[in-house]
Amino acid sequence: MIEDHLITEGANEKAVLVGIITPTQGESKANEYLDELAFLADTAGADTVKKFLQRMDSPNSATFVGKGKLEEIKQYVEENEVGLVIFDDDLTSKQVANIEKELKVKILDRTSLILDIFAKRAKTANAKMQVELAQYQYLLPRLTRMWTHLERQRGGIGMRGPGETQIETDRRIILDKISLLKERLRSLDKQKTIQRKNRGKLTRIALVGYTNVGKSTLMNLLSKSDVFAENKLFATLDTTCRKVIIDNLPFLLSDTVGFIRKLPTHLVESFKTTLDEVRDADILVHVVDISHPQFEEQIEVVNKTLNEVCEAANKEMILVFNKIDAFTYVPKDADDLTPRTRRNIPLEELKESWMAKMNDNCVFISAKQRTNIDELKHMLYEKAKIIHTQRFPYNDFLFQKYDDLGEETEG
Repeated sequence: MIEDHLITEGANEKAVLVGIITPTQGESKANEYLDELAFLADTAGADTVKKFLQRMDSPNSATFVGKGKLEEIKQYVEENEVGLVIFDDDLTSKQVANIEKELKVKILDRTSLILDIFAKRAKTANAKMQVELAQYQYLLPRLTRMWTHLERQRGGIGMRGPGETQIETDRRIILDKISLLKERLRSLDKQKTIQRKNRGKLTRIALVGYTNVGKSTLMNLLSKSDVFAENKLFATLDTTCRKVIIDNLPFLLSDTVGFIRKLPTHLVESFKTTLDEVRDADILVHVVDISHPQFEEQIEVVNKTLNEVCEAANKEMILVFNKIDAFTYVPKDADDLTPRTRRNIPLEELKESWMAKMNDNCVFISAKQRTNIDELKHMLYEKAKIIHTQRFPYNDFLFQKYDDLGEETEG
């Protein structure tokens, strides 16, 4: 795996974040994205000291933001000894080169930051290969950035040609590595498929959801295991599968990698072996952080990603609203024109609306406080029992025994 982490280990680096306000992305939405980017930076080990926003019709093709805003960022970076600038959208190699030349500090975009977190979180050989594949796929169209050292050799006749040749050589090397990694992952996928088949016909339930909503905490609670759980984004990269028994009914429970907004599809597809657990699942348990101000948008992001990558639209789904202990309710103002938002709707009203929308296939819990866990277990039991009895029909088994004995099977 590419070992050079983009954010230095040890003391936290100071970072500034940069985003834009566009006709399709208003100021409130841009601020939400920067807040999430700050959480990503914190997870990677950086301290956010400043956020910059600029209103534009579209990103500047050369420097992402305008010349004046770039100068403002440069001044702040120099005055406050900031060594890292993170942009909320993907940058082209041209943009990175131009911004680095102007700011003279390390430049990251959202995808490279997420890849850095993935590289640090990957523990197993499977996860490391998946991360390495995503890194190479991200790097491939940005190879020209690696050859900016040629600019220092001003006037060097003939230097451009070898530079281009080396870039093409690197491109072939990376394409070969991508092909090799895909082949290794396919081989690993076959092994995983055999392992899943060896589990028999047990009902499979997969925990899915946005990152940092409490899936691993819930996994530990239901399976009485010790899956790594932390208040950081992407705490889980490897799929963990545990056998769970509720009232003598066994089923398999899987914890999966969390999703996030603006996550490139190729990055998600690198984790195909992880998502195969979702594809093979009989029931999906979609865990939602009810305390998050944008939980409804997070639900949409997860559903969209699942449908695009896993074709999970037709699967049985239970919506689990977690973290009700952290839910805050701001009473509605006296003004009747106050917009109805999550911030002024009581939890009981949210329960009624979502239960009606989901045909009662939802439950409100706190995995941390163990609130309503019995209600969730009962729901899982009832859903799993239906599938279990279809696969292991007890009466059919008895009838088959009587057939073997030559006895009557009717009545």
